[in-house]
Amino acid sequence: MRTALWNDHHRAGVRVRQASMDKAQEPIRARLFTVRLWREELGAGRREWRGEVHDVVSGERRYFREWSALITSLRALLQAQEPDVSHGDSPSKPE
Repeated sequence: MRTALWNDHHRAGVRVRQASMDKAQEPIRARLFTVRLWREELGAGRREWRGEVHDVVSGERRYFREWSALITSLRALLQAQEPDVSHGDSPSKPE
């Protein structure tokens, strides 16, 4: 399996990252998610926050109505790619 490795280049003072391919599989060091929030009208003057978390690379989306479900969704998306991520783990600072 081939994985993308990133090479940094500088163009006109802007840092640009270009992918290069390597045969050796590197562990995933970072993941990219987007979170979208909106107010949903429930009627009778009631509203609530709704949300969606999107794994940008895989395209998988999960929807939530409670803030705790956002964390649950992120953990599930992380575990889908790396089954060794446990609920007790938290993201660590980069070395």
